[in-house]
Amino acid sequence: MQCLDKRTEIMTVAMELLAENGFHGVPMSMIAAKANVAVGTIYLYFAGKDELITELFQEVEKEIVATLREGFPTEGPMRERFLYLTGKILRFLVDNPLKFRYIEQFMNSPYGISMRRDRLLGKTVPNGIFMALFEEAIADHVVKDIPIIALFSLTIAPLIFLVRDHILGFVTLDEALIRQTTEACWDAIKR
Repeated sequence: MQCLDKRTEIMTVAMELLAENGFHGVPMSMIAAKANVAVGTIYLYFAGKDELITELFQEVEKEIVATLREGFPTEGPMRERFLYLTGKILRFLVDNPLKFRYIEQFMNSPYGISMRRDRLLGKTVPNGIFMALFEEAIADHVVKDIPIIALFSLTIAPLIFLVRDHILGFVTLDEALIRQTTEACWDAIKR
């Protein structure tokens, strides 16, 4: 059990430092010092910094996917399923600002760009609850006839900016604004 706790502590410290200082601004020695372990101890759990960075993202992504799947209505009107997913992801990111900042760091780095490219080119399988919803919506002619990447951009990108502004204190995302925003995203893509 102690090994798992040590690995978890390393990952927690690494996420804090990497989200705050950027991937290049955090040497393994800084992570080790803050986690109160020897640098070599980190290498017992991770082959290197690249693996640590990628595994951190994968852990957060798994958590998001589990959150989205929890209670997700697999049947029913497309609009309501869309509002459910976008509302869930918005609430998750608002409730987890450190994870949000880490995701942003990752997605705007060569790690995230490479992962996204591989997913878009079909080299890896995405955790695709949104992908499946969009594919169904396109097949049913419920959304505009534009590429899925454009659907993502019209729905997820505004949410990301809004979460960022919430974290910075420019706007307060309460339930009413979350609902209005997710409805506006739906309006952007519906036929």
